[in-house]
Amino acid sequence: VGRIVVVVGALDVDRARVLLMQHGVRNVTAVVPGGAHRQDSVFAGLSHLGEAPVAVVHDGARPLVPPDVVTAVIQAAAEAGAASAGLPVRETVKLVDGVDARQTLDRDRLWVAHTPQAFRTALLREAHHRAKAEGFYGTDDAVLVERLGYAVRMVEDSPRNLKVTVPADLDLAEAYAGQRQMVRTGIGYDAHRLALGRLLRVGGVEIPWPRGLAGHSDADVLAHAIMDALLGAAGLGDLGRHFPPGDPAFRGADSIELLRRVTAMAAGAGWRVVHVDSTVLAEAPRLAPYIPQMQERLAAALGVDCSAVNIKATTTEGMGAIGRGEGIAAHAVATLINVGQ
Repeated sequence: VGRIVVVVGALDVDRARVLLMQHGVRNVTAVVPGGAHRQDSVFAGLSHLGEAPVAVVHDGARPLVPPDVVTAVIQAAAEAGAASAGLPVRETVKLVDGVDARQTLDRDRLWVAHTPQAFRTALLREAHHRAKAEGFYGTDDAVLVERLGYAVRMVEDSPRNLKVTVPADLDLAEAYAGQRQMVRTGIGYDAHRLALGRLLRVGGVEIPWPRGLAGHSDADVLAHAIMDALLGAAGLGDLGRHFPPGDPAFRGADSIELLRRVTAMAAGAGWRVVHVDSTVLAEAPRLAPYIPQMQERLAAALGVDCSAVNIKATTTEGMGAIGRGEGIAAHAVATLINVGQ
């Protein structure tokens, strides 16, 4: 593709130029306002195209076109003069009068036309000038060329190249795009001793108990493990790097607020939290009654639904420091997807 002409609504020209620059789209030689009809917009784009052996027309409503389809359509147009992406009809097609089917058409000869469509540039210009002179408006550019007596070679498209026209189409397009999203997983761990004179806070919830967890902040092991997992998944180091244990700014800090900050840091790096799974290891107290509250507090800080935060509590059956009641530990796994910066 040597040069690109982008056609948008008259009020969107400046915004389109900014977006194209921000996303580093190259080879755009002009951004021009379209017309009242699709055909008028294509005509406006053609007038700014200049000399080119083949002109390609593609609808912005088809954002997921595979590059190999574009290449195949261009090659077909270079050989045959005119080509269109499309899909053979695989369902039974009825000719309907009102709501009554009158005839079943031969689907073996039917295709659904898509874009991109490509043509020898001189041929497409001739077709548009003829249509304009005769006041004819077609639903695509291929029909204008067909009116001149030329055949349009069909190139089988990908089903992913859907046209976004109603909200349900957008949902499907987002689902297709999501399949290409990068997924990362991070693992977090934290442990603190139990000490007299401290509040016991786990997952942002205060739990009545004679001893609490000792630490520079509120020592919420579950929130800390989750933060460490988020930082790991986002490639942002570990908890101590961002919140040094000796820093007076974090003395007695609320770990839920720190979790909000870590979530924002991950978002700033282009990552969104999808799911967190965690396990708290404590011989006592019994944590199960508090888990729903923990899920609510953590989910709010993470910006996800409660169903995306899973918390399990278990003991070590009396083994080790945790089993002797000397402290509490937590493991966490965070799943993130990239959403761009």
